[in-house]
Amino acid sequence: MDPQNDLAIPSGLRNPADLFFQKETIRRTIIASYWITILLALPLWWHTTSIERLPLPEARVYHQVDKPISIPVRLCLPQSNTDLSARLQGTLSARVPKGLEVVVESGNCGTEKDAYVVSSGPKKMVQGRHLTTPFDDFDGLTQTIVSLVAPSDVEQEKQTRVAQFASRYRLAFSLLNEDASTGNSVMSWDVQKGIHRQIQPLLDVLKPLHNFTIESQVQYYAPLEFDLRPTDSGFGLSYEDLTVFINSAEWTLSSSASNDPVLHFILFVPSASHTPLRIIDSKSSAFILPQWGGVSIYNTPSIGSTQELSDRGLQRAFSTFSTQLITLLGIPQLPADIQQSPEDTGLISQWQLDALTRRRMLETAKGTRDTLRSFIKLANQLENMPVREDVRNDIEGSLDALEKLYNSASTSLSQSFAYSAEAFNLASRAFFNPGMLALLYFPTEHKYAVYAPLFASGLVPLFVSALRELKAWKQQRAQRR
Repeated sequence: MDPQNDLAIPSGLRNPADLFFQKETIRRTIIASYWITILLALPLWWHTTSIERLPLPEARVYHQVDKPISIPVRLCLPQSNTDLSARLQGTLSARVPKGLEVVVESGNCGTEKDAYVVSSGPKKMVQGRHLTTPFDDFDGLTQTIVSLVAPSDVEQEKQTRVAQFASRYRLAFSLLNEDASTGNSVMSWDVQKGIHRQIQPLLDVLKPLHNFTIESQVQYYAPLEFDLRPTDSGFGLSYEDLTVFINSAEWTLSSSASNDPVLHFILFVPSASHTPLRIIDSKSSAFILPQWGGVSIYNTPSIGSTQELSDRGLQRAFSTFSTQLITLLGIPQLPADIQQSPEDTGLISQWQLDALTRRRMLETAKGTRDTLRSFIKLANQLENMPVREDVRNDIEGSLDALEKLYNSASTSLSQSFAYSAEAFNLASRAFFNPGMLALLYFPTEHKYAVYAPLFASGLVPLFVSALRELKAWKQQRAQRR
């Protein structure tokens, strides 16, 4: 030791233990304060990093999804014919699809609101819920009733065109000019008149099933993504061309932001260099894109810009759009041998609307049960999937609506459909709730991997210091004894 340096240090500070922060009491207090802070912060850390998983009514879900649904279809024969009604009862029960229960009565049929009256007549005609048909051919009578009550014998191609059920749809009507600069274009159209004449009456009939919002637009440059094929009479579109007709990269077909599914209806005006444009091997100039919308091609009568679409062209276009909308929504067609009474002013008969309602009811009820079953299965498999209060409320609300559907299926068709749609919407909203996705793919192992490097460097020295002080305290205590 250097004597000079030794003399420079005051005698009272030569022992390091005499420094205030090296005193045992202060040192242990500092170490203890760190651990107290960590212990007090643990509940907050656990609360902020834990996943909220509220209990789900699993037993109730499995009980509800396994219950069968039965929608009664009441048929009334005004003529008192017990043998015919019993024979019809047995035959129709075997031919209608699962989920429908046919009840045939004769004579005094009562005053059921949703009952159908089937009476004998020279020709087949429907008016409201009344059917007039010959009774001399039993097989023909049975086939007629089945085709009206459950028109399920539709071609598979037409079934795939139908859009998935939604309580709300957006209808987007677009007037697209391939290239207005060539001079062969339609600059505007009276879309309100076309909707009022051809579309709105259909929407009024479908109001019990869907809510619709409408938007429209006009584009003056909508090029195609492929080269057109020249033909003897102009230009042609093949079946392969129709599948890629829509140019999603350059056409802005939807203007409003909404989660509602959109059905598009496009009136396409070819440019002067591609007029006339027709579909090869087809008598129609319109086609449907399954579950998406419809397209109608309008070849202008003469080369040159048209300021506004003519009334004849407008009526033809929106008449086509109306037919395409009927197909996309899955509205069944009346059989060719059955006429609609002139006294029925609607575009579709009550038989068609009821058949669509029953089919959509069975579809939404099945979709609800499948969604609830899948949700419970997914929640059990993924322990890190959060289940918050809004999700649980939607699940319970869907179960309540499903229970009301079972109870009202035999009383009111419209009310039963309202319950089935409510149950379907709530179950879908719970299944696709965005709050479940944040931590869905963040398991506990990832949490440890994130926090371990962050806190290990600070906890290890604190742990070693606390262990050393505990060991020193025990030694001091033993020496005192």
